[in-house]
Amino acid sequence: MFTQFKQWYTNRHDYARDWKERSGSKVIGYFCTYVPEEILYAANVLPVRILGGHEPQDVTEPHIFGMYCPFSRDVLAQGLKDRFSYLDGITIAQSCLHIRQAYTSWDLHRPTEFSYYLPMPHNVQSAHSRTFLRAELEQFKEAVEQWTGQTITDADLDRGIDIVNTNRRLLKRIFELRRQENPPLSGQEAMYLVLSSQMTDKREHNQALEKLLEQLPERELKRPTGERLMILGSENDDIPFTEMVEQVCGATFVIDDHCTGTRYFWNESVPNEDRLLEIANRYVDRVPCPTKDWPQRKRLEHIQKLIEDYDVQGVIVIQQKFCDPHELDIPAIQKVLKGKGIPTLFLEFDVTAPLGPFRIRVEAFLEMMRQEDLF
Repeated sequence: MFTQFKQWYTNRHDYARDWKERSGSKVIGYFCTYVPEEILYAANVLPVRILGGHEPQDVTEPHIFGMYCPFSRDVLAQGLKDRFSYLDGITIAQSCLHIRQAYTSWDLHRPTEFSYYLPMPHNVQSAHSRTFLRAELEQFKEAVEQWTGQTITDADLDRGIDIVNTNRRLLKRIFELRRQENPPLSGQEAMYLVLSSQMTDKREHNQALEKLLEQLPERELKRPTGERLMILGSENDDIPFTEMVEQVCGATFVIDDHCTGTRYFWNESVPNEDRLLEIANRYVDRVPCPTKDWPQRKRLEHIQKLIEDYDVQGVIVIQQKFCDPHELDIPAIQKVLKGKGIPTLFLEFDVTAPLGPFRIRVEAFLEMMRQEDLF
């Protein structure tokens, strides 16, 4: 049932090359989920999320600080090793310092025919953020038009918005099934759904999601749900870790708060006669990344609601090593979780670290939860 999504994720590069050949269109890699995919789909360009390969970084040291997060260094290594050689362009929206450096170094050492840095406002709570971003989106659209040699009309924008909104809507419908006492899909399977949506043509992905939705309501996992866990924090596409927690330790991730998870698709665009303002509003209003969750911390309330809606019993908080935004964000989250009496495990991630020590800590965490349930 989930084989197609797993194959898309595992064979992402083969998929992109094949799509490019059969469509005759361009492929662009993006470094941050604040990049407006709607405009790219309007231009018939395939946006592909640039993620790491979970490999030792043996080529990045001259190009990026060793104290930058392992994810940003892994991402840059993929570019330096030409794993994304099929890309016609790269783009990024204003993001954290570490991933910005990965983008800048990639652009310098593996230049593509198109490169664009989108000044997405960090202070999305500012009264000027929407008009500012709308103006930046206008310039981005014009740059894409010049690159592709085609005019992007309002009808094109409507089509792009519909493609991306449909994907968000279908993913959310599937994720809502995870509220059930016995969810019909695991956290690992849910991760494959979202990750594959970030690197395939969403029109094909939407068709696969619709077919999946027809089958899921009758499905049952072939194992007990165990402890209902939430995972949140830094970027996370660590499939082996999720598999270990669920298949070896016997718990189930029923929800997440990641840019490789729910934060990517949770809210849709609200129709507006001004299409660019519609898109701008969506990215300003989305569940914020820690780099944009200030001065008021709005994610805390969102996380609490997810815990309640999905009957979460414990939370695993992860932080990519040296990840400054999440390192500043996590103490406030832990304080809220402690106040609600939610057991919490903090793990510092490194994309190349072995699973053994994580397994020991997760098993101890789950055993603590089980002991507390006895009293």
